[in-house]
Amino acid sequence: MDGRFQLIVVDNLVIRFGRVEAVSGVSFAVARGTAWGIVGESGSGKSTVLRALAGLNENWSGRMLLDGEELPRRRTRAFFRRVQMVFQDPYGSLHPRQTIDRALAEPLVAQGIGGADAAIPRALDEVALPQAVRFRYPHQLSGGQRQRVAIARALITSPEVLLLDEPTSALDVSVQAEVLNLLSDLQRERNLTYIMVSHNLAVVAHLCPMIAVMQGGRVVETLSAEALRAGRTTHPHTAELRALSTELEEP
Repeated sequence: MDGRFQLIVVDNLVIRFGRVEAVSGVSFAVARGTAWGIVGESGSGKSTVLRALAGLNENWSGRMLLDGEELPRRRTRAFFRRVQMVFQDPYGSLHPRQTIDRALAEPLVAQGIGGADAAIPRALDEVALPQAVRFRYPHQLSGGQRQRVAIARALITSPEVLLLDEPTSALDVSVQAEVLNLLSDLQRERNLTYIMVSHNLAVVAHLCPMIAVMQGGRVVETLSAEALRAGRTTHPHTAELRALSTELEEP
């Protein structure tokens, strides 16, 4: 796969857990400033791909490239400056005994970046959170507020790429839309590159113009959100997932 014009390339990725092959030869490429969706049922391998790309699983074969450079199994500090991940459960990803101020300061400390007193208020503003949130604890916030904090924490070191692992699935439907709109605005303002995984086609189609559908560890179809909305699918599994989604119209 030619990665010269792509920011992220995943080429023939294989991931095994013991004798089980959880991901089988997955390949895709994502251009800078675009959003790429990966959809599949639980156990399809979609989050496993994302975690390997994030450097959270070193047991893989194939190739993964960032800006034309092959990624080593053990990621460097420079990689984490450029690539950050937002997890499914905002409560689980925030330390319950640390204030939001501490949670937002940690990535800056880890990367040796100063200026936290200016960066933290700016980060809260960017995700539309009041400044009063800064010295509260995660349990004092709503689920949507906690996910906004998680997004602010991922963005505070100014990465180029966000890896989004079911970022709205733990939220109420009305809050899901707010968070998706926030992510869309941030991508446009910062020219961010997203890879988003979800079991929900409607959620992914809201944010991602191109979507890969996974089943049994393989990509069974790649199509545009426009083709998905129009029902122009080629694989039965994509049609099944589409049938379960009732909100595939344009946002």
